[in-house]
Amino acid sequence: RARKQIKVLEALDVAGTQLYHFTTIVIAGMGFFTDAYDLFSVSLIADLLGRIYYHSADGRLPGNVAGAVSGVALCGTVLGQLFFGWLGDRMGRKLIYGVTLKLMVVCSLASGLSFHNKPECVVATLCFFRFWLGFGIGGDYPLSATIMSEYANKRTRGAFIAAVFAMQGLGNLAAGAVVLVLSASFKNTAAYDTDQLGQADYVWRIVLMLGAVPALLTYYWRMKMPETARYTALITKNLKLAASDMAAVLNIDFVSDMDAEAVVKQDEFGLFSMEFLHKHGRQLLGTTVCWFVLDVVFYSLNLFMKDIFNGIGWFGDAAEMSPLEQTYKIARTQAIIVVGGSLPGYFLTVLFVDRIGRIKIQLMGFTMMTIFMIGLAAPYKFWSKPNMHAGFAIMYALILFFSNFGPNSTTFILPTEIFPTRLRSTCNGISAAGGKCGAIIGVLWFQYSHTSIRSSLLLLAGCNLVGVMFTLALPESKGMSLEDITGEMEEEMFSVT
Repeated sequence: RARKQIKVLEALDVAGTQLYHFTTIVIAGMGFFTDAYDLFSVSLIADLLGRIYYHSADGRLPGNVAGAVSGVALCGTVLGQLFFGWLGDRMGRKLIYGVTLKLMVVCSLASGLSFHNKPECVVATLCFFRFWLGFGIGGDYPLSATIMSEYANKRTRGAFIAAVFAMQGLGNLAAGAVVLVLSASFKNTAAYDTDQLGQADYVWRIVLMLGAVPALLTYYWRMKMPETARYTALITKNLKLAASDMAAVLNIDFVSDMDAEAVVKQDEFGLFSMEFLHKHGRQLLGTTVCWFVLDVVFYSLNLFMKDIFNGIGWFGDAAEMSPLEQTYKIARTQAIIVVGGSLPGYFLTVLFVDRIGRIKIQLMGFTMMTIFMIGLAAPYKFWSKPNMHAGFAIMYALILFFSNFGPNSTTFILPTEIFPTRLRSTCNGISAAGGKCGAIIGVLWFQYSHTSIRSSLLLLAGCNLVGVMFTLALPESKGMSLEDITGEMEEEMFSVT
């Protein structure tokens, strides 16, 4: 059917790229920088916890403790994505945007202050605060994605959303860099010679507490952001406010008669209605399953990178290393992989997502990840030869490259574009929560299945193939107005003229 568009939204769709777009990328992206730092830094300091509190020679935590430390923040993230995603559609994107950031700041600081003289109490306190840290992180996913998509123009919307998500790669790199600097600094002090565990205890606490810094830096600017015009116009139906909010931050030219507010008539079907199931049910299933299988792979590869590399003898005998020497080597490996594989993948998505399209990039990413994972898994013992370690690292980096120049970026973009405005944040939260459920399953699998690394890699390759199949159920959204994609503005609706 024919579509009619509200003038202020049409102006947003055709607006040129402006400074405020880049400001929004930084403000929203800094949340993802913090998210990645907080979620991935724990894998770098987990061995310190094993050395300090469980007196493990190689740093390994007891199985149940390791699972809790690695997975508890992900559990909180699932609930945060669902709750704040729903709240973002009920109360507005901006109103609760600062709540998630406050939660992240407080819980980052509290995680590093998990003091007690008993290991069980230290870990329990750490897990408590990391759960609520994850809850705040979860809220950042649907809110940041939705805000960026609703501010952007239709020509470069994919690049803007991908740029926000690319901050995840910088946060991952920052985690490795901070651990490298701190472990090297403390390792070379006189105090470390006499009290290795005591100095190592400072390191993991400082690493976790520094996660509060980037969130604090952007809090003021988050509070200054206006509500998105799409929410104000289509949900609260206040066209004058939508126009004035956008005019305050963007140089857009639209002509509109504001003597009387128009009422935008649109279907008000809910998430659990048959009409939603008919119009968007297949799409929600597709985005959720694709994100689920992607995160099984992505978080397994990132959180258990140490174990996978250790399986080929990359780090040597941990029992012969001091605590911070082992941590330094783990952080150095992560930083190399991020710089060589992850970051280029994020940046290429920003460059090409609006040219190639979301679906083609997602299909390519899943396919190439499968090929390279089989290449690692099939001859896994072959890679254990010392002269083949570099080749293994290159292959591993290529997997993460095609993850980020592929489904890790596009599964974030698509749910912000293909669902109606009044359900956009909710559906993004559901899709993202599906992803984090996959991450939890990946953590539990690597922690408790006792399956060989080779078999686990082959299983992850199978997850990629599932992603390929469900990607085919999703629509392409490049270059289209959000209202065109979702069918919100149809012929029987009023428009402002």
